[in-house]
Amino acid sequence: MSLQEQLKELLKEMEPQIISWRRHLHQHPELSFQEEKTPAFIAEILRGLHFDEVRTGVGGRGVIGVLRGGRPGKVVALRADFDALPIQDQKEVPYKSTVPGVMHACGHDAHTSQLLGLASVLAAHREQFAGEIRFVFQHAEEENPGGATQMVQDGAVDGVDAIFGVHLWSMFPVGKVYISAGPLMANTDDFSIEIKGKGGHGAVPEETVDSIVIGSQIVGHLQTIASRNVSPLESVVVTVGTFHGGDSTNIIADSCRLTGTVRTFLPDVRDRAEQRLSEIAEGTAAMMGGSATVVYDRGYPAVINHEKETAIAQEAAIAAFGVGRVESMKPLMGGEDFSYYLEKVPGAYLFVGAGNPEKLATYPHHHPRFDIDEDAMLIAGELLGRTALHYLETHQR
Repeated sequence: MSLQEQLKELLKEMEPQIISWRRHLHQHPELSFQEEKTPAFIAEILRGLHFDEVRTGVGGRGVIGVLRGGRPGKVVALRADFDALPIQDQKEVPYKSTVPGVMHACGHDAHTSQLLGLASVLAAHREQFAGEIRFVFQHAEEENPGGATQMVQDGAVDGVDAIFGVHLWSMFPVGKVYISAGPLMANTDDFSIEIKGKGGHGAVPEETVDSIVIGSQIVGHLQTIASRNVSPLESVVVTVGTFHGGDSTNIIADSCRLTGTVRTFLPDVRDRAEQRLSEIAEGTAAMMGGSATVVYDRGYPAVINHEKETAIAQEAAIAAFGVGRVESMKPLMGGEDFSYYLEKVPGAYLFVGAGNPEKLATYPHHHPRFDIDEDAMLIAGELLGRTALHYLETHQR
């Protein structure tokens, strides 16, 4: 029996340890760019597995473990993230976060734990594969500029032939695997609009330039970017998330501030949305006698899976789970800094269902009651392991 075929049982033997790691990390979350104990925890485990190399402080706080097989071959990287979010954990479970106002509300604790479980299995059977598997444990996925770009700049994927990652997803049912080539997750940009008018008494509006009225008009006009500036066959979302202005019921505010996000997939649509947002905000304000200053902050680029590497992952998934459990997925408008790796190295980002009503794993990501069905970790570990081994075997031939 090949190592690929053994992975399921080998990971099953590791299940208690994988769950223990996940619950430890869930109880001790650390925010983006503040991770100290988590990378030390990861590095200690990798050293205990006698990895060929263990690098810490990669790109700031990342960890890389290098595992070389019994024969020369290609280099494949597997990535997991490990930062948490500034959210108060409201679950009533034994492994509830012990850090006030901080929790793993996106599954990064599970991403790291399942990859550590796979690392343990492959380290014990390294003589059975050819080439190198590089385990990339990344800090700060949740906060722009993101740990991925820092790790890439620090050489995390130098010499890598392909890279793969998995996201556990509570909105998909446990037991299912989702794999698609092409655009998968969106460009994630933020903006702020500072509006200046002329304040005054609420009873004499004719003597003022009402910044809140200007802002309200801008909010409505921004929706024409999607309806009139971009083809219906292309995707764009413009969301105004905050609107701040005014201090009293009888005072017309002289200034207000809007902030929001823009999500796109295609580079030209991204450029057009940015241009039109500024034109609309500035033009609307000027038309009404005020002014608007726009700050547009480009975030993570779109995650675009490569065709050949996605096909390899799909073949590995079908071999592991059967064709009935492997599905394609529509692109998501959420963002992920895994995109920086894919700009540097061919690869694919994959999704594994982690939702289960029977285990109260039904809340969306970034929700204070977010949780996963921990069975999904073994599926994700097997998917990544089989994909890496299938890639190395295919290119060895």
